[in-house]
Amino acid sequence: MKRFKKIVAMVLFVGMMGILFAGCGDDSSKTSGSAASSGQGKEAKVLTGGGSKIIYVITPSHSNPFFKTEADAAAAKAKTLGYEVKMVSHDDDATKQAELFENAISDKAAAIICDNAGADATVAAVQKARDANIPTFLIDREINGNGIAVSQIVANNYQGAKAIAEVFVEKMGETGKYAELLGKESDTNAGVRSSAFHEVIDQYADMKMVAQQTANWEQTEAYQKAETILQSNSDIKGIICGNDTMAIGAVAAIKNAGLKDVAVIGVDGSDEAAAAIREGTMTGTALQQAALIAEMAVEQADKYLKEGKTGLEEKQLVDCIAITSKNVDKLKTFVYKE
Repeated sequence: MKRFKKIVAMVLFVGMMGILFAGCGDDSSKTSGSAASSGQGKEAKVLTGGGSKIIYVITPSHSNPFFKTEADAAAAKAKTLGYEVKMVSHDDDATKQAELFENAISDKAAAIICDNAGADATVAAVQKARDANIPTFLIDREINGNGIAVSQIVANNYQGAKAIAEVFVEKMGETGKYAELLGKESDTNAGVRSSAFHEVIDQYADMKMVAQQTANWEQTEAYQKAETILQSNSDIKGIICGNDTMAIGAVAAIKNAGLKDVAVIGVDGSDEAAAAIREGTMTGTALQQAALIAEMAVEQADKYLKEGKTGLEEKQLVDCIAITSKNVDKLKTFVYKE
């Protein structure tokens, strides 16, 4: 009987220990799952690169001075650090971008610097590079995914758009009709900037938006859209634009319509915008420090490849600078010097 009781006690003890360890295993798996969902789990794997000394710099078209500046800055920094550089453009075409990532993988690239062609469309390409052991460092535009790219370094679009919107409101005298030209809908920056603009402007009941149209970041399209808007609203007092390229198109349409003293703002900090601000045909812009962001990405890529970590968070914001007639002379080629 005593032996039977000992056996029962042993069984109960083993069973309780099994439950205890099963519980510990559940907690561990939950922690691991949580880390993976936040991107932390994936960062545990260090990507050593494809084996070559090539850094791919993939951006939208270099016909846009902003993208040319970031590509040139990234390439120059990479070369000073001893890398070979391949500069290519996806022209905001996600399919073409996927092909360029494939090329980078085939070339056994050490790393990829990319200003992407869509927050959702780019996730698969970055993941494919990751699976090939090639780290990606995103600039200017984020993707809708964490823990896939090593770094996502973008301008603080929200802060910058709010800052220049305040300049716009002051120029408008807190009253009057205005229109908005939006950027490409697939680009998260377009929505962020528009929301920030309106967070400021919508506080003023006497400011009325009479039109809101997408011009897809393009100058010619912006000119055409602004021209149509002005034909129906000759008493308009301002146009807010998601980037400087569209703002320059709007300025040209305003001039062609024979209108004066129309407030126009943009975002980027291009030389064209700076010239228009000096001339008085454009009110201001929010400078995105394109060259600085691109250089940061390359420096982080180099550090990561050498040390297995950047020492920084994946998502990093770089503040914008509101540029007006008061400080425009300190701006040149997306670089602001005190």
